[in-house]
Amino acid sequence: MNVLVVGGGGREHAIIDKLSQSPKVGKIYAAPGNAGIAELAECVPLAATDLGGIADFVDAHPDIGLTVVAPDDPLALGLVDLLEERGHRAFGPRKNAAIIESSKAFAKELMKKYGIPTAAFHTFGEAAEALDYVRTAPLPLVVKADGLALGKGVIIAQTREEAEQAVREVMCDKKFGAAGNRVVIEEFLTGREVSVLAFTDGKTVRPMVASQDHKRAFDHDEGLNTGGMGTFAPSRFYTPALAERCMKEVFQPTVAAMNAEGRPFKGVLYFGLMIDGEKVRVLEYNARFGDPETQVVLPLLKSDLLDIFQSCIDGTLEDQPVEWEEGACVCVILASGGYPVRYEKGKPITIGRLDEGIRLYHAGTKRTADGQLVTDGGRVLGVTAKGRDLEEARAKAYANVEKIHFDGMFFRHDIGFKL
Repeated sequence: MNVLVVGGGGREHAIIDKLSQSPKVGKIYAAPGNAGIAELAECVPLAATDLGGIADFVDAHPDIGLTVVAPDDPLALGLVDLLEERGHRAFGPRKNAAIIESSKAFAKELMKKYGIPTAAFHTFGEAAEALDYVRTAPLPLVVKADGLALGKGVIIAQTREEAEQAVREVMCDKKFGAAGNRVVIEEFLTGREVSVLAFTDGKTVRPMVASQDHKRAFDHDEGLNTGGMGTFAPSRFYTPALAERCMKEVFQPTVAAMNAEGRPFKGVLYFGLMIDGEKVRVLEYNARFGDPETQVVLPLLKSDLLDIFQSCIDGTLEDQPVEWEEGACVCVILASGGYPVRYEKGKPITIGRLDEGIRLYHAGTKRTADGQLVTDGGRVLGVTAKGRDLEEARAKAYANVEKIHFDGMFFRHDIGFKL
């Protein structure tokens, strides 16, 4: 079967890499793809948000048996709906289910209504009301833009001044565009963060290996929030007992709640969790594979990814094996100088001979007319390594980071050291 994967980052490279290992997958297309993806797939110059263009492309290529919609924006805009309306198979939630990510207010109200544990919160549509609230609410506070904001629409405010500034940036200055028309203001939770991605066909939930992300730009969780500077799997404190609790208290109740709301969810549901002793609470939902969590989870998948995608669409996930390798995986992100604020593109990239088994996932790269590999984004490459344990995987990843260079390149040195 020929497959189209929508997107052009490290997550999509990891998905395509895993799909390419399936004997059931023929040709792979990517829209728009990147320089690394181009080694495995035919890249099509269509933006992930060009819904009409992508649907027309699939119409014109009847050999494509499945389209995998990976990023948040086209899911929220309804690309899966459009493809299905035209008679094509697509993996990912429909628009009315993708709202679990595209509206934080919806997600919080869903959790409140169905008793899914989360932080106490208030939602505001007017800046004046939000400002009045933060002037008296207990500190610290978490201010979230309601809509999609490239993973950066969350501000932790330690002081009244920071809280007021956050509200003004989001709602008045429109730092995140229309995503800030409403804000959700939450209590600040403490504990350990863990990400659990799960396949679901709207009934059965099959969690993937738990992972932990590193959001801050610099070592020791300093600097600005980013889309993710690295990640590792499995989480060392996410025990089988915790996994069982989360299935009963969070995962299955969420899927059931979406069904009850007439929004059945098929695809990958991402659970951002805060675990504090006996307390498990949901920080956020995503309606797709996380980035860079996908880069450490999929390398550990033993089962055929195409089969899993098909079973999610067909409602047969209960009968589909989903098996995982032993060991651990670490991904270190190499970023452009200045990220996540301002950064230059077009910096030549040099890559030495990488060790056997290393996966180099491209996130922001392209080829120039003369074939030179250059930077084309804030997060440029993800150096990913597997090992018998976390320590071995981390050592392998960092040993290969040293073989790559571009002007301004920076990375965190502490990926995988979180407890």
